[in-house]
Amino acid sequence: MTAGGPVVTLASLRATPNALAPSYARFGVDGPRLLLTGHSHQAWPDVAREGVVAAFDDAAALADEKWERAFAAADAVRAGFRRWLDDAHADLALGASTHELVVRLLSALDLRARPRIVTTGGEFHTLRRQLARLSETGLVDVVRVDPAPVDTLAERLRAAVDDRTAAVFVSAVLFESGAVVPGLDGLSRACARVGTELVVDAYHALGPTRFSVGALGLDTAWVVGGGYKYLQLGEGNCFLRVPPHARTHRPAITGWYAEFGALAERQDGELVAYSAGGAARFAGATYDPTSHYRAARVVTFFAERGLTPDLLPAVYRHQVGRLAAAFDALDLPETAVARDRTVPPDRVGGFLALHTPHAAELQAALARTGVLTDSRGDVLRLGPAPYLSDAQLDAAAGVLGETVAERILS
Repeated sequence: MTAGGPVVTLASLRATPNALAPSYARFGVDGPRLLLTGHSHQAWPDVAREGVVAAFDDAAALADEKWERAFAAADAVRAGFRRWLDDAHADLALGASTHELVVRLLSALDLRARPRIVTTGGEFHTLRRQLARLSETGLVDVVRVDPAPVDTLAERLRAAVDDRTAAVFVSAVLFESGAVVPGLDGLSRACARVGTELVVDAYHALGPTRFSVGALGLDTAWVVGGGYKYLQLGEGNCFLRVPPHARTHRPAITGWYAEFGALAERQDGELVAYSAGGAARFAGATYDPTSHYRAARVVTFFAERGLTPDLLPAVYRHQVGRLAAAFDALDLPETAVARDRTVPPDRVGGFLALHTPHAAELQAALARTGVLTDSRGDVLRLGPAPYLSDAQLDAAAGVLGETVAERILS
């Protein structure tokens, strides 16, 4: 037993009541509402509220002297991310969103000498939109590789890389399908050979999969991600892993925190000064530290309850597999709703993607019954979370079957 409650096991999370549910009382995860938005906005444990209150109390008591404690909270968040990256010495810049971090990264590339960027057609909107807009300006030539089939995606990205390619952007887990992208190690080696930067989006990988920078061969890669989804850290908690070779990069989009290590030095006015370290060069500017206070409490809670990089992937494999089996048992017409059976369950991240031309309609109808999901185009996504029991997952699948029968098949 710990201060936060007993250490959990897969069996205790499958049970009714779920062993974690009492720690999420404010989100009411034990019903009647069923939160299957785990791939987007998970519930926060009640201790997260303590972090929010502590941020206010420190500001009230210390005013501008609060920053020492705020930076300590930020360091705790970095330590938490290093654990999920399995990279004890990862050099991490923090940001409120992956977008601001990716923009700083892009601004550090020599796009005049290498005006080509290779990516996939399945990247999250942050990158999809930003690269599309840059392409419109003529600053870069963006090459998009079809994400399907996922088994050959890394190989096809490698084939698209040449000595004019500044960077390759790819997700470790595709946000629409949930498919894990294999072969990133070979892609990393291919990029290194021609001096191309590899940027891996790990947002949908951290938690549902065992993500290890070293084991995946990503030591020379940039890794971007955050804790808003599966790590329950809430908004404002994103990171950029800066690889060792980028310690002298000079991003053109730069905040004044990036010269913290050089503030005491005389500025000659010729070159903008940067901190000596790599990630420090990608720092932003004054920010709201409340997100880090909240996240630091959640990091501690996960450690206390045994929600580790070993346990959580097993939990998600079980939960997604349970949802898939329950969906298959409904035996619904594939013309109404179907799932991709070409990707085995152990190669899927933290949610079940269902393909249907009625995705938005089903999402809205399910929400009216208290089953919260989300949809993207023709994909309805069911995202479990460790605080949900097997019985709740089965119940949600049952409601889905009833909803399809009533609204689509009748």
